[in-house]
Amino acid sequence: MKRILLYLATNFAVLLLISVVFKLFNIEGVLAANGIDLDLRGVLIYSLIVGFAGSVISLLMSKHMAKSGMGVYVIEQPSNATERWLVETVYRLAEEAGIGYPEVGIFDSPEPNAFATGANRNDALVAVSSGLLHHMNKDEVEAVLGHEVTHVANGDMITMALMQGVVNTFVMFLATVIGHVVDRAVFKNEEGHGPAYYISSLIAQVLLSILATMIVMWFSRWREFRADAGGAYLAGRNKMINALRRLQQAQPDDLPDQFAAFGIAGRATRGLKELFLSHPPLEDRIAALQQMQ
Repeated sequence: MKRILLYLATNFAVLLLISVVFKLFNIEGVLAANGIDLDLRGVLIYSLIVGFAGSVISLLMSKHMAKSGMGVYVIEQPSNATERWLVETVYRLAEEAGIGYPEVGIFDSPEPNAFATGANRNDALVAVSSGLLHHMNKDEVEAVLGHEVTHVANGDMITMALMQGVVNTFVMFLATVIGHVVDRAVFKNEEGHGPAYYISSLIAQVLLSILATMIVMWFSRWREFRADAGGAYLAGRNKMINALRRLQQAQPDDLPDQFAAFGIAGRATRGLKELFLSHPPLEDRIAALQQMQ
């Protein structure tokens, strides 16, 4: 119920914000004065529906997509000591974090990595790679599990979906308005939409999407610092630092796009490319933990 209310509140907030901007800058009056007939409210409602639909559907299907796309083996009945320890550790951390027991799984990958996903913090999935279990000791694995459980406890999957829905809405809305203005004001097309509308709106959508991606990735990096702090709280700061140092040695590859933001680590790079990373550099995360009180 809380998730539905949050979704509705976010949609209302977007509508309210854009409506206030319309009034402050008299955008509809300016467009009308220049002979540009555009139903801004209709465009906004359409953009909201399309912008949020994709992100919400992806969120609702995330567990199924993870199990099928990543080949996650869900541990229903532990078959060995490692699986038993893994399930017991996740359940203990979940109790400490105040959430329901997640499903626990393993996916086959030589790279050390892990992720959490799910639309409900009390019915999530936490999965680790076979490479993580091979490369790390139990203390380090526990810290990684604490990091992923914190993602679930913080509702990061929900907030990322809403964040993506908001930026999708703004991108689609602004691209449509720009295409319409170029078509009417520059190319003087008076009926329907000409080629200028489709070309200019497509270009605007690409450029605005780049900016939107930078915003979403900044938010994702900020979430990672919070998840590290949560992992340190649940498992111990030294364990979390040691786990990140182990990842520095391994330099794991990115997970598939739909799960990358909820993995334990991502691609290492610096410079302009860093603006498009879902995870901060590992050395920055370690430094933040060392400075944490």
